[in-house]
Amino acid sequence: MKLKKLMKKAGMIGAACGLAFSALTAQAETIKVGVLHSLSGTMAISETTLKDTMLMLIEEQNKRGGLLGKQLEAVVVDPASDWPLFAERTRDLIEQHGVDVIFGCWTSVSRKAVLPVIEELNGILFYPVQYEGEESSRNVFYTGAAPNQQAIPAVEYLMEEMGIERWVLAGTDYVYPRTTNRILEAYLKANGVADSDIMINYTPFGHSDWQNIVAEIRRFGSQGKATAVVSTINGDANVPFYRELGNQGVSSLDIPVVAFSVGEEELSGMDTGPLEGHLAAWNYFMSVDSEENKAFIEKWHAFIGDKSRVTNDPMEAHYIGFNMWAQAVEKAETTDVDTIIDTLVGIKVPNLTGGIAEMLPNHHITKPVLIGEIMDDGQFLVVSETDAPVPGQAWSPYLEGSKDLIADWTDPVNCGNYNTVTNTCLGAEAQH
Repeated sequence: MKLKKLMKKAGMIGAACGLAFSALTAQAETIKVGVLHSLSGTMAISETTLKDTMLMLIEEQNKRGGLLGKQLEAVVVDPASDWPLFAERTRDLIEQHGVDVIFGCWTSVSRKAVLPVIEELNGILFYPVQYEGEESSRNVFYTGAAPNQQAIPAVEYLMEEMGIERWVLAGTDYVYPRTTNRILEAYLKANGVADSDIMINYTPFGHSDWQNIVAEIRRFGSQGKATAVVSTINGDANVPFYRELGNQGVSSLDIPVVAFSVGEEELSGMDTGPLEGHLAAWNYFMSVDSEENKAFIEKWHAFIGDKSRVTNDPMEAHYIGFNMWAQAVEKAETTDVDTIIDTLVGIKVPNLTGGIAEMLPNHHITKPVLIGEIMDDGQFLVVSETDAPVPGQAWSPYLEGSKDLIADWTDPVNCGNYNTVTNTCLGAEAQH
């Protein structure tokens, strides 16, 4: 009897080991791609489409045979516009699901929450949205615009082409608007703009009562000087903001607004009539006439099953980032994090405007800068475009603490905040 029991126990252990081995084998049969975007809460208006974009890109890659002979598997989580939850979900994606890469975040506060986790666990994050700069992590690839690829060119356009003299810097109250506006304020003052000609205003996420603020903007713009609003308002607060502009009769001819977080997706949920003529600065618009863009839009409509669905700039950033990552995996013949991080620098892929995007040593990419005018159909008429792609800067030359810093994640520097005057790395050097 004892012998039978021992044989039975050995058989159970063997079966358990076999199941564990099968699970590990099955796990190794796919390459897991983490998708970290809010599908609920105040940022769902912007981020849900990015989740759908990633699913489309993964499906298209699988149709081409996947990578390294394996199919890609999307692991989708919902951080629910809850910034600490972004950190928890990132840890789950890496530790529990074993993802090889993560594409995600929208707001800088969510990215800042993810940053220590992605560095601690040595993961890779592709971040697809314009941001404030003043950061470079070995584990993050910034495929959205840095300030010199969006905010500064937009203000230059308003100043040089429209003769703007007074400035309203209006933003949501978190790190991206505050840091971006600090850079813009320094830039404006360096160009002779007086303190009295700069008005700065912040509102919380989801802010809905804009009556007094818009009235204040109107008063500020009635002093005999051409005035514009530079908007870093994020998420669904944009809907009542633009509605109140219309309610108070503030047209683009009176006080033009240039937005950094309003694209085709946000406009699709608004009455665009009163918005006509206002501006946005991005690196891509759906209205761009290129073969690459036409093909992308066609694939998007086929995937989503709705020809009325629009495309936008952060979608293009995911398109670029995903293709860069896929090319790096094929080139390195592995998904090993350290190898892929090193391989990504110098990778070039087509963008959707007909040019080429290159991953730079500072983990930012080259991008064209486009200024678009809102049309009544919710699309943008491109009124300005840079002659050549602009290399993204991690550190602003307009801020005292940043102007001497560069980021370079290649040898011999291997540092995200290298001081070119003292020739020292101010933070932790890359760990290999």
